Amino acid sequence: MKIALWIIIFFGTFSFMEFMAWLTHKYVMHGFLWSVHKDHHRKDHDSWFERNDAFFIFYAIISMSLFYVGGNIIWYGYPLGFGILAYGIAYFLVHDIFIHQRFKIFRNANNWYAKGVRRAHKMHHKHLGKGDGECFGMLFVPFKYFKK
Repeated sequence: MKIALWIIIFFGTFSFMEFMAWLTHKYVMHGFLWSVHKDHHRKDHDSWFERNDAFFIFYAIISMSLFYVGGNIIWYGYPLGFGILAYGIAYFLVHDIFIHQRFKIFRNANNWYAKGVRRAHKMHHKHLGKGDGECFGMLFVPFKYFKK
């Protein structure tokens, strides 16, 4: 029974992180921490790293803290921590590698989902300022961007 709960908590956390990514992106990155996020929209630097990369540290600290809690205080710290970690890995693969091509792999993915995600992200990056850009998650992209 504990394994079933572990799996439910893991997938629930992974799914909830999609909402947290949207919320953080819309109200934090395009809100009071725009000064950290704006270099992701405006390439005004020569470095491979962006100030925007610092945002992963926040969720990494939460995930690592939950691993500690899971090992020492409450058992469900592990599935919560692994759910956040798994979402972070998925986000990195989709956003940084697939969409922004920070590593030159996954270039030939041309199925309807890949095209829709790329199209939606391109529309978001069309806006170079703090406002006006539609914010959405990584996995649950609005259907209007998917065309056959």
